[in-house]
Amino acid sequence: MSGEVKRRKPTRAEQARSTRRRIVAAAAAQFVAVGYGATRLDRVAAEAGVAVQTVYFHFGNKRTLLKEALDVAAVGDDEPIPLMERPWIAEIRAEPDPRRVVELWVAGGRVIIDRIAPLMRVVRGATSTDPEVAAQWNTNQEQTRTAHGFLIGLLAGLGALRPGLDPDRARDIAFVLGNAETYLQFVDACGWTPEQWQHHTADLLIKALIGGGPARP
Repeated sequence: MSGEVKRRKPTRAEQARSTRRRIVAAAAAQFVAVGYGATRLDRVAAEAGVAVQTVYFHFGNKRTLLKEALDVAAVGDDEPIPLMERPWIAEIRAEPDPRRVVELWVAGGRVIIDRIAPLMRVVRGATSTDPEVAAQWNTNQEQTRTAHGFLIGLLAGLGALRPGLDPDRARDIAFVLGNAETYLQFVDACGWTPEQWQHHTADLLIKALIGGGPARP
């Protein structure tokens, strides 16, 4: 025996998944480097080391590729596990302290936004000139708004919502304070660090949704 370990040949499904990963990574890099409008699928294909027909086969068009790049950036991988079924969400579900629930939610949100911020800058910048990008932006915003309804449901279940605060209004407050658009305004326009955004957003949400809460410097 030679002692060498024989490598298992990847299955067709594994090869296809590897190809999709390369295409998505190449597309994300192109979107950030040159913008959505200037990104060409033949260039994406070249960077991914595949034929342009392969890009069309897997994704069909540039808008679908942008959506996939955003989805992968949001969760951090291409595993078929929805965002709201990830371990950090399970930790939040199990947390009995409502203030800690908010802190964990914002911390998790910051991790996501840190990953998607480069792409979101591209999307935001192109919304006024490209209807496809504008539609993608609106979809992302509505998904984020819906996700913040989950946070409000947890707080309501703990009996922690501020008295008299309507759950729908609470959701909208959480959405506006905690979404990527507000993050980009603080970080890009105001020069805040992501850490500053996280801590101050958590404090604002605690005060707005629950009442009270510590003031951070």
